[in-house]
Amino acid sequence: MTTARDTVLGRVRDALALAPATATAIPRDYRTGRTLPDDVRLALFTDRLVDYKARVHPCTADRTADVLAEVLREHGAHRIGVPAGLDARWLAAFDGEVQQDSAGIPAPSLDTLDGVVTASAVSCAETGTIFLDGSPDQGRRALSLVPDLHVCVVDLSSVEAGVPEAVARLVPERPTTLISGPSATSDIELERVEGVHGPRTLAVVIRTDA
Repeated sequence: MTTARDTVLGRVRDALALAPATATAIPRDYRTGRTLPDDVRLALFTDRLVDYKARVHPCTADRTADVLAEVLREHGAHRIGVPAGLDARWLAAFDGEVQQDSAGIPAPSLDTLDGVVTASAVSCAETGTIFLDGSPDQGRRALSLVPDLHVCVVDLSSVEAGVPEAVARLVPERPTTLISGPSATSDIELERVEGVHGPRTLAVVIRTDA
């Protein structure tokens, strides 16, 4: 007796057998190479982030620790999680408890943290999107999704004008998480509900000279 699973897998095998033996070239003639001055890029990125209801905190690199401490204090975060590779100097002014994340910590237990601080890989000014790629200073995906507060540090030099320019800086083999504001969705009456699929609050510290 043939099961539904057998039928589906059989159709997949038939389709693969009929597929062209050689790879098909994908046209990539979309617009690339766009640039914007630093001040324009910062203003556009900030505008998009605020529109998505993220909290934006621009600062110079030498004030990273002070601004992070202020942001965490503002949100009442006393116990935070950080990826193993985060620059420890960034938290020099924070007087709360810091838990370094590791693969051995069960993801559900991250919900006991007041927030998380991570770096970022690249961002897109045009869409207000931040890309995390699982690097040591960004950590695993669960770390940035489970706690209710995500404080993300973005260097202005890593902010590209558009999506093609941002994607070109990513490593395809790395796990990529795209963040456009705090987690939000709408219920059946189109009422906005935040924090369903990720952090309820996103605070972005933009280091304008880094």
